[in-house]
Amino acid sequence: MSPPRKARRTRFGVLAPCCALLIASCWVTSGTAVTTALPDASPGATNATGSASRRPALKPIDPAAFRSAVAGAARKLFVPGAVVLLRTPQGTFEAKVGATDLSGHTPPDAGTHFRIASNTKTMTSALIMLLAQDGRLHLGDPVSAYVPDVPGGKHITIADLLKMRSGLYDYTSTPELAATLDADPAKAWTPHEVLAMAFRHPPEFPPDASFEYCNTNYALLGLVAEKAGGRPLAQQFQDRLFGPLGLRRTSLPAADDSSLPDRFSHGYMYGGSSYALVDKPYPPELQAAARTGKLPPVDYTRQNPSYATAAGGVISTADDLSTWIRALVSGKVLNPTYQREWLHSPQPEDPEAPEGQRYGYGIGYQRFGPNAAMYYHGGELPGFNSFIGHDPDNDVTLVIWTNLTLSPDGRTTANALLPTVLDEIYAGLPPSPAPPSTATR
Repeated sequence: MSPPRKARRTRFGVLAPCCALLIASCWVTSGTAVTTALPDASPGATNATGSASRRPALKPIDPAAFRSAVAGAARKLFVPGAVVLLRTPQGTFEAKVGATDLSGHTPPDAGTHFRIASNTKTMTSALIMLLAQDGRLHLGDPVSAYVPDVPGGKHITIADLLKMRSGLYDYTSTPELAATLDADPAKAWTPHEVLAMAFRHPPEFPPDASFEYCNTNYALLGLVAEKAGGRPLAQQFQDRLFGPLGLRRTSLPAADDSSLPDRFSHGYMYGGSSYALVDKPYPPELQAAARTGKLPPVDYTRQNPSYATAAGGVISTADDLSTWIRALVSGKVLNPTYQREWLHSPQPEDPEAPEGQRYGYGIGYQRFGPNAAMYYHGGELPGFNSFIGHDPDNDVTLVIWTNLTLSPDGRTTANALLPTVLDEIYAGLPPSPAPPSTATR
């Protein structure tokens, strides 16, 4: 049986619930109905009337107004620090807010290291695609060919894992994970430990019967990559992705390493780890105490992220992530055949909303307006929240990160900044929606 559909945070990765409210499947331009084109047609396709009738997609960027808009939105979210890095044909624009820690002495910038959480999934999926490109695996292979003892593993394909359609239980939903993280934040985890927690629970639905964002899928894909590639995941990331693209400030740390390279941001969150890992709202008393300053956020900087690894363990910077997502979407990582398959992989998360959010091989796809769409991902874990995206039609690359996971009212902070930022970039967007309540995540 498929799980009920609902708007939700997706734990290590946030699939922009605010963005879903910006989408529309049909727009009116100069009196003509314009139906948006999605990846089913062709990557980078324009609307049905052709490019000649399109209104300009991008607004002129006023750097001071851009910085002011970001700073105002960030203050309302109580974030200690945030960076928004935007690259468009007009140039590069950077908005820096606050500081890298609560002392307030060091402002963040595009070179500040932070934990990127589920943006790691874009890298894991790219590595899997490269291994398929090499003939070391096939996307139709059963996961049981690489990892033993997976419940129903003979019927779950590599493609099912990539697209979050395996039906396996998400290990981040288990209460014992959050409890252990809070009791022993330095604990080094192995993929087999977190998978064992997931496998104690029955599957949520049969393979490929539905979509449900699940970190168990990517913990498995990390093991698949190591089996097929014959080397540790971190080494393959470095040799095949980070090194060739010049991502010198991007790394997957060892399981026993909870440090971040200099210069880095601390990461904060109100309350225990379960608020980031399990979809539950902040209680009213916590919200009130956080807003008034009576409850300071907890510093999660040194919590060991090895429970995330292939699902969310990478450290990077806004500069490097901007290079990464643009290279991935524009075809600098995969060959043309596999690039086409990757670009066309996103499927509707909800079959009843085919124009809504889509998820494919470690990538989301979202249309924000008549001439605005991005391939994107998000990241969330205790201490940090982030968004990366590239719009190939308009050559727009966007990175947002904050060092507070959730605002006092329970919003994922980078996602909550996204409508403000998009409104600075694109012409013709609908009005920004009201923030979703914590009850409808």
